[in-house]
Amino acid sequence: MTATGSPFPRLSTGAEVGQEGATAAEYRLQAMRLEGTTALVTGGASGIGAATARRLAAEGARVAVGDLNVEGARAVVDELDGFACKMDVADAASVRAAVVAATQALGEIDVLVNNAGTDRFSYFVNSDEQLWDYVLAVNLRGVLAVTHAVLPGMQDRRRGAIVNVASEAGRVGSQGSAVYSAAKAGVIGFTKAIAREAARYRVRCNAVAPGPIETPLLNAAAQTLGEIGERLKQGMVNATIMGRSGEPEEVAATIAFLACEDASYITGQTINVSGGLSMW
Repeated sequence: MTATGSPFPRLSTGAEVGQEGATAAEYRLQAMRLEGTTALVTGGASGIGAATARRLAAEGARVAVGDLNVEGARAVVDELDGFACKMDVADAASVRAAVVAATQALGEIDVLVNNAGTDRFSYFVNSDEQLWDYVLAVNLRGVLAVTHAVLPGMQDRRRGAIVNVASEAGRVGSQGSAVYSAAKAGVIGFTKAIAREAARYRVRCNAVAPGPIETPLLNAAAQTLGEIGERLKQGMVNATIMGRSGEPEEVAATIAFLACEDASYITGQTINVSGGLSMW
């Protein structure tokens, strides 16, 4: 634990050694911002999750990837010398078992990235309770289940950072994805509540809200719905002020920032990674 109460090593600045500021060389020496930490990324077999696993490993973390697609998870961690485990975030028992396995393999979890998510396109009037239960189970209850399994250990050790992957849909709504939008809005609210509850244990909790990102989930609309799906995707891209979709690595970079000491005084926040789709 550092003097400031942060769980991660601080940047050594020039001011701390009697200089006016840190030199570029000193900052370059601190490039591995998560060295010595263990991270768990859910839904890490593809898309934002895979990009995040790679980025956290590049920052020095030991990375565990949990996913229903365990072969895909293994393919990712084979690049990283990490650990893959089968995890169904909609099943609390599966979550608990995966967290135990990851902890035994790599050590206590310092960074949790709740990324696992899915959607089933349907206008709300055409949806049913089965769709509601499925989308809420993965996108909202899944975040609750994994956090519930990991947070007690973080609080006991007085260290940790949680980053939840929400969505701009949770802020502005997305037609054809009403239940998904509700779930992601719930993730944003949950992020704030956990930030308040866990702050006294020196655990931070933040979220990112991606806009249209080139992932299997976004591109599935075009593949399954044809022209309607293409128009829905283009409508999201047109809603950004940058006029393009984002890449998973752009979201992963923001997640890595929120997970590390550079964000030591940030908690309870949701950062939009959406090309200016919304600005609040």
